[in-house]
Amino acid sequence: MDKLLVDSLKELNININEKQIEQFFCYKDILIEWNKKVNLTAITEEREIVIKHFVDSVSVLNKVDIPLNASIIDVGTGAGFPGIPLKIMRSDLEVTLLDSLNKRVEFLNHSCQQLQLEHVNNIHLRAEDGGQNPLLREKFDFCVSRAVANLSVLSEYCLPFIKIGGSFVALKGPDVTEELGEGKKAIFELGGRVKKVEKIEIPNSDIVHSVVIIEKVSKTPKNYPRKAGTATKNPIK
Repeated sequence: MDKLLVDSLKELNININEKQIEQFFCYKDILIEWNKKVNLTAITEEREIVIKHFVDSVSVLNKVDIPLNASIIDVGTGAGFPGIPLKIMRSDLEVTLLDSLNKRVEFLNHSCQQLQLEHVNNIHLRAEDGGQNPLLREKFDFCVSRAVANLSVLSEYCLPFIKIGGSFVALKGPDVTEELGEGKKAIFELGGRVKKVEKIEIPNSDIVHSVVIIEKVSKTPKNYPRKAGTATKNPIK
């Protein structure tokens, strides 16, 4: 498994050291153990965890230039993806992991403690409430998300957290043409502009991602994000 992780990242031009390898496999063990009592992931086979969670999460470093000491919020992080793998690879980053389920946040706290990750803030909040919180609103250089929602909804969840000049990085499926078309108005309304879309092929798998990079160019209007559930039921069109 060590070799699979090292070789896969090497194909993405990403180097990894011994300490980072140890952290990833400690994380894997904690994930498998906790998953027996808390629903964290449907992916439980070791090889799948390495490829679909670890390599997949870290792959954005191949396409996104994240400056030293940047602040990142991972919205709808679940079991910590992509936020914890990014923190393992880039210890300089200030990382905030946001999730709406307290049991998952307990898992994140435990994992970060065991992995000895510093400057990670785990928060139990819905994205809609977090985006209106003055301590979090427009405070981050980057927002990352692998959450399963269309771009219109995801933009309403994520863009309010980002400073002007920062970026929202969304990991999406292989074809985002339709989603980009449908989400165009929402992205503009929320203060964003699509900067670029990059394709990533995940090594040793058949997974192809589109990484959508949306630049924050103006402040998000105060009425966004709307109350919990509104974005899903009534997306900006």
